Amino acid sequence: MSGTGAGLEGTGLEGSVSVRLKTAAGRVRAVTVQVRRPAAARALCGRTPDEAMRLVPLLFSLCGTAQSLAVAEAVEDALGLDARPHAAARALLADAEAATNHAWQILMDWPARLGEAPQPRELAGLRAAAAAIHPALYPARDGLRPGGGSLRPDRAALAAAIAALRDRLERAVFAASPPADAVELERWTVVGASPAARLMRRLLAPGMASFGACGVPALEPHSARWFGERLAADAAFSETPRQDGAPAHTGPLARQGAHPLVTGLLSAHGSGLAAHAAARLAELAELAGRLASWADRLEDAEPVQGPCGGLPGAGSGAVETARGRLAHWLRLENGRVADCRIVAPTEWNFAADGPLAQGLAGAASDAGLAERAGLLVAALDPCVASSITIQDED
Repeated sequence: MSGTGAGLEGTGLEGSVSVRLKTAAGRVRAVTVQVRRPAAARALCGRTPDEAMRLVPLLFSLCGTAQSLAVAEAVEDALGLDARPHAAARALLADAEAATNHAWQILMDWPARLGEAPQPRELAGLRAAAAAIHPALYPARDGLRPGGGSLRPDRAALAAAIAALRDRLERAVFAASPPADAVELERWTVVGASPAARLMRRLLAPGMASFGACGVPALEPHSARWFGERLAADAAFSETPRQDGAPAHTGPLARQGAHPLVTGLLSAHGSGLAAHAAARLAELAELAGRLASWADRLEDAEPVQGPCGGLPGAGSGAVETARGRLAHWLRLENGRVADCRIVAPTEWNFAADGPLAQGLAGAASDAGLAERAGLLVAALDPCVASSITIQDED
């Protein structure tokens, strides 16, 4: 029996993904994936919306901005508040957080998998640039609340933060301009000027590129209402979500399947390690440009005022995170959260019959299985700590 772990930064509450592989006759014969998630939704129940909003960043340290935005949207939906004047600012905040989460994978986890030193200083610089965006949008730092805050964009400060983020990405992740297509990707990996390029080259090798490929479809960009209807109707949807009655995968590969860096790899190797890694690189490469595009759409806005009384109502919110699509549904009664349900990317990607389980089933059980399985877990990116146990039954 052997084990390996794919560690992640600390979460606000404990949780884990446990993967058990049983092998025999040179193949993986059985895969068991168990997700143990903290009861974060329960912690929000009984709170006023303001209390819930203050608690969310403490519960979700990995993607606190996205979680806060999803809760805010759900509260707005329940109260009938129209916060569209804050849409561009919110997209900017969510994308900035996604950039730092992608960067953690590429600057900290990827070098470690090559036996190289992680790059915490570069990551800290990226995070500092991303952290400067919220006060540049909302001087009072009140943007993460139902109805939004007082939006007063400081365009010079925003431009400086986005430029710093772009420069650090190009230097630390790509060590050059990001590759635009499969030909440039191949050339970039051959030069190998950064840990990301060296890992990508490793993942393009035979036996690596197609590892984990399976037929699980991508999660469509469903609306918040789609998620809300299912969460409201069935509490079990939080733990066992389905799309058209079947599992789905969410995250960079689901969003970037048509990108020139990814399409050829999908055709040649399916949804394996190479396609997953290329999709993350493609998304990170375009995030700085997307931030600038959102910044161009900004206009001053005031907080959207809502009813002061405790009106009952239910609402939902959905936000794209680095790991995939996140959705919240909640019901308000007497001015407090009476019920709250969450479905996070981990529940999709690590379902018992999801992309990880299907991607590992039948894999060759040679000496490299633990490494390849760990890479696949990291590619699907759980938001809690993970462990892999391999049991040979021969």
